[in-house]
Amino acid sequence: MGDSVKELIDSGKTAIGIEFGSTRIKAVLVDDKGRPLAQGGHGWENQYENGVWTYSLDMIWNGLQSAYSDLLADVKNKYDTVIKKTGAIGFSAMMHGYMAFDDKDNLLVPFRTWRNTITEEAARGLTQEFGFNIPQRWSIAHLHQAILNKEDHIPDVSFFTTLAGYIHWKLSGEKVLGIGDASGMFPIDSTTRNYNSEYLDKYDKILMSKGTPWKIRDILPEVRLAGESAGSLSAEGAALLDTSGNLEAGIPMCPPEGDAGTGMVATNSVAVRTGNVSAGTSIFAMVVMEHALKAVHEEIDVVTTPVGDDVAMVHCNNCTSDINAWAGIFRSYSEAIGAPVDTDKLYTTLFKAALEGSPDCGGLVGFNYFSGEPVTGFDEGRPVFARKINADFSFANFMRLHLYSAVSTLKVGLDILLKEEDVKVDKLYGHGGFFKTEEVGQRIMSAATGGPITVMETAGEGGAWGMAVLALYLLKTLGDAKGADMSLSDYLNNEIFAGEEGTTVTATDDEIKGFDDYMKVFNGAKELEQAAINVL
Repeated sequence: MGDSVKELIDSGKTAIGIEFGSTRIKAVLVDDKGRPLAQGGHGWENQYENGVWTYSLDMIWNGLQSAYSDLLADVKNKYDTVIKKTGAIGFSAMMHGYMAFDDKDNLLVPFRTWRNTITEEAARGLTQEFGFNIPQRWSIAHLHQAILNKEDHIPDVSFFTTLAGYIHWKLSGEKVLGIGDASGMFPIDSTTRNYNSEYLDKYDKILMSKGTPWKIRDILPEVRLAGESAGSLSAEGAALLDTSGNLEAGIPMCPPEGDAGTGMVATNSVAVRTGNVSAGTSIFAMVVMEHALKAVHEEIDVVTTPVGDDVAMVHCNNCTSDINAWAGIFRSYSEAIGAPVDTDKLYTTLFKAALEGSPDCGGLVGFNYFSGEPVTGFDEGRPVFARKINADFSFANFMRLHLYSAVSTLKVGLDILLKEEDVKVDKLYGHGGFFKTEEVGQRIMSAATGGPITVMETAGEGGAWGMAVLALYLLKTLGDAKGADMSLSDYLNNEIFAGEEGTTVTATDDEIKGFDDYMKVFNGAKELEQAAINVL
């Protein structure tokens, strides 16, 4: 295996995906079938400076070089070779945020990440103007808030983009963006597969009324679809990425994407009527829709797949943090009685106990809010656990309650999508730490959604792997006459996930009814959460 892989790497019959997550930059090398060969990583944390969550340019480039260098070390250790060329390369990152540049390519203000909630006035005004939900984290909301604030840099803006768009631009010279990432900058028209021209025209009128010396079309990156060329690695870019100097210029680059798009690819959920739920520290669900939403819902974002199909997204800030906190209590107790337990056994025991609980949690209720939750109208959060006086206060019900709590806010948004908007979902894929214990997370999530939940073996590969697969898809469309007509969904089904069915779990009718009954208690107990915020 080692020799054949070495030959693949030396001949460049591979692809590289690199993703900038909120706490880790990850690089993955795959073969021409999408199988991971090596990986590297670099940990980083955003900084809170002058009221803004940011990463400095030095952090961005040092982090990228460190992650790539770590990938090279893994390749050297496993296959005793170096990467000089690869078939294609792609970059992805956290969506949204604000990176604005002048005509000399200088960054005008520190990078404002998606995490900043400083654009409420702009987001509300644009939502009203467009009749389309513009969340606070979207790039256009950041730009418009800066205009409303009359920030000094606005007249000098020549270009603005996302983190993935910035990395791609500096490595290729191309000011482009994959359509999925672009859909978190400005609304997309899924029929034209480009920015919504009606909203662009409306926004130009707003700019004119503010005396802004440029038009919105002039400063947005160009939109590219998955499978379309987005330039190639320049000599300067190769030197910037690989400080060892071995990487050759001229490598094809696929359109840079956001982490939502790479998550869809990694879970094979880019086709219409498919979706995925990512459940870890935060939780979000994405469903590829057959038709546009009938109404504007602040609880639901509309973005796109990497090929431009509309996707409804419900995003919640809190998921497993409260479970982790309670696991810490149980760990401390086991140590106190002289029976320490390893982490895997601890979590497996806690999660499996939940399945023994009552479908409605037996009179227990809780809020897992470490931070605010816009879906339920909270700007702040306080973890709360409460029970009725006649509750069945058992260990099993206690754990079931905390697993319900982890997904109950998501259910509020999904109920709008699936019940009010009648959006159809044939397959919903799960990934993230919530699904690590066999069956448990899937059964709880299935009870919440009312449908089956599938977990693929590749779900743990993550966004960097999804980005590498998008790089492979570019090679397919560029180098294969048949590939030019192959949709991204067909490519994933036929060549990347072929034969992989995953594991599917469907909740019983009693479990689904139990979760619905629990939600009546949850929705009626929001004053508890508000009281906790007020007094704690």
